[in-house]
Amino acid sequence: MDQTLAVGDYEYPWDGLVSRFKFNDALDLAGALAQRLAAVVDVAGGARPHCVVPVPLSAQRLRERGYNQAWELARRVARLLACRADATLLLRVKDTPHQVALPRDQRASNVRDAFLVEPRRVHVLRGKDVAVVDDVMTTGATAAEIARTLKQAGARSVRLWIVARTPAH
Repeated sequence: MDQTLAVGDYEYPWDGLVSRFKFNDALDLAGALAQRLAAVVDVAGGARPHCVVPVPLSAQRLRERGYNQAWELARRVARLLACRADATLLLRVKDTPHQVALPRDQRASNVRDAFLVEPRRVHVLRGKDVAVVDDVMTTGATAAEIARTLKQAGARSVRLWIVARTPAH
């Protein structure tokens, strides 16, 4: 990962807001969370990425939840920052157990090879800067695997934009 930007630590008030947004259909929070995230990106400065992609959900998880919270954030953040958002460029090809249920040392192997760049669209990434949006980062295993996948497909740089990061205690 070339850069990670977070609105705050995964503690009050962000933990409650993210949980409601993610698990309780509180889609009304998407706009406010995206505004905060876009503000953090603005303050950090730098060139805008070529595209903004969400961390994809497996088809099963998407059916269970009914929406991808990362996409709800990504498309709003991209609009606020005048960037292109793309929910179909990065695919989740392996349904994995929830990371939160796993010990830290098993999380990287859990998501290994879980993602793939859409094969007919690999050319879109060559030499480009990509921002990946998610709600929470705990150990960074998912983000690292996505960065590896995107760079292997030709991305020049990969940034992670998240609402909350679990503090290292």
